[in-house]
Amino acid sequence: MRCMPPLSSLLGPPLALAAACAHDAPAPPGGLATAFDTIDGVVHVTNTGTPPPAHLVPVVSIGPKTLADTGSPDEFGGVNSVALGPDGEVYVADARNFEVRVFGLDGAHRRTFGQRGEGPGEFETLSSLAWAGDRLLTYDIMLGRVGQWSAQGEWLGSWRTRGMITGGGGLVRLYLVGPDELYRYAMGSSVEGPLGTSTLQALFLGLNSRGETGDTLVQLEEPPDAPSSFILCQWGEGFITGFGVPFAPSVVQHPGPDGVVYSATTNDYRIAVTRSGGTDTVRVIHRPLPTEPIGDDEWEEGNREYNEWRAENSGASCEPRAPSRPAAKPILSGLHIAPDGRLWVEVERTDGDLWEVFDPDGRLIASVPRTSGMFRAAPAFDASDHLLTVRQDSLGLDHVDLWRLQWEDSR
Repeated sequence: MRCMPPLSSLLGPPLALAAACAHDAPAPPGGLATAFDTIDGVVHVTNTGTPPPAHLVPVVSIGPKTLADTGSPDEFGGVNSVALGPDGEVYVADARNFEVRVFGLDGAHRRTFGQRGEGPGEFETLSSLAWAGDRLLTYDIMLGRVGQWSAQGEWLGSWRTRGMITGGGGLVRLYLVGPDELYRYAMGSSVEGPLGTSTLQALFLGLNSRGETGDTLVQLEEPPDAPSSFILCQWGEGFITGFGVPFAPSVVQHPGPDGVVYSATTNDYRIAVTRSGGTDTVRVIHRPLPTEPIGDDEWEEGNREYNEWRAENSGASCEPRAPSRPAAKPILSGLHIAPDGRLWVEVERTDGDLWEVFDPDGRLIASVPRTSGMFRAAPAFDASDHLLTVRQDSLGLDHVDLWRLQWEDSR
């Protein structure tokens, strides 16, 4: 019998979890063990040990080989988003060229559609794209619309959204969570921020291949008592400058199928699956990993820019006044949901970052190395163990890489 101590609130009081005693057999050395326990209606899933050997097999890399490859379709101006189509083709959002470029799994260019403008089939900002059912959806956050396309690039119409939002490729994008289920980033009512500033509440709004579904999920915020992950300084005549706190924990989250949100703080490998704005927790996925200390030199280098700026602007008012050193480095850096319901977790380790993959019930099924520099834009997945990533090479050129997750036993 293994007794777990009370779990502290993951993202603030709404996610406080009860103490538990889970009955499970100890894992053999290096072996994978998954324990399930239900407490007050919440399923707790704890994964220990090492999963069966697996690795990412490169399928194709799309991008220029040299700076001399000017004008070719695989010379991208700037990739904001990628998607895998149901027909086995790779769709690339080239934001600087305002085009969608389509490639086969052999890397050959198939077609290109879209251009800059405000009319049908045009983009002011090609922020994100994703497949929903039999349609490709594109998100233009400046024009404020979601466009619909056929696989061949035929414009099928659009839906209006709030426009003039800045960002793209990161938080402000489309989030695919099922074969015909996705969410888009949106903004709600105004809420008070640090130093009396005002910000808009962040939301996920549901979509499918035929329009908005009416599902609205609230993006969760950091607990009010959490150490600040950034410093805001007021100086001069109302100017504000911000600095990130190195290694500070933050909230990572991703909408999931059927109206749930997956969320965690980056310093704790404990992922909550919640409904109703975080007030209803249905599952907690725990993966115990040792913490890693922050070196003195790392901390000093991480704060060098802020300290130099502060020395030159001694009259500035900053909140907080100085960065608070976290107890350890973050463990997580991102959560992603594949159309088949699998959870892909970005894990940060000093000896090499990992992808860890869980099935829809929270069982760990794979742990594989992450290729460095693969996050120029959000990754994309399909329902057959494929992963699309975007990286930037030493020449500053964007490349789109397609991988296949493979177990050594050819599972």
